[in-house]
Amino acid sequence: MKAYLALISAAVIGLAACSQEVAKPAEAPAASAASEAAPAETTAPADAAPASEAAPADAAAAPAAGNCVTTVEANDAMQFNTKEIQVSKACKEFTITLKHTGTQPKASMGHNIVIGKTEDMDGIFKDGVGAADTDYVKPDDARVVAHTKLIGGGEESSLTLDPAKLADGEYKFACTFPGHGALMNGKVTLVD
Repeated sequence: MKAYLALISAAVIGLAACSQEVAKPAEAPAASAASEAAPAETTAPADAAPASEAAPADAAAAPAAGNCVTTVEANDAMQFNTKEIQVSKACKEFTITLKHTGTQPKASMGHNIVIGKTEDMDGIFKDGVGAADTDYVKPDDARVVAHTKLIGGGEESSLTLDPAKLADGEYKFACTFPGHGALMNGKVTLVD
């Protein structure tokens, strides 16, 4: 009976440890109030798994509100650090930088960001599967609003888009490396 109680106690302690909220990084002095309300990146607590393995428990939207740049991180566990990218209408151009925080090469754990209309994403994935030599994005695909190149661990890539291209529908972002899109995707939202 004591062993049974010890096992239950250990499970409860383990679950409590897993439910710790992810700490938020300090903002730069020039950060706007809107940026403070929705941080672009989250940092895991010191006792948590490394960023390359852990996904934030409650990923916030990458901010917009006058910011015309954001960073999205991807890791070796096939996870982005956010499920939403907010693009400000006030920007003439909006830049998204993808950082691969893992260590695996792009041949086995490559990531990209591809943006398209929600209803077009299945076709973008299907047509991208056969396009390994073009980073799993069909060349000149009119359904693709913007995309980064495919990157491996420790690398980064950026894309720049015109926010006006997002005005006529619902948009998503996803990684088109085969098999990744089911986990690695989110919403792109145009905000004031």
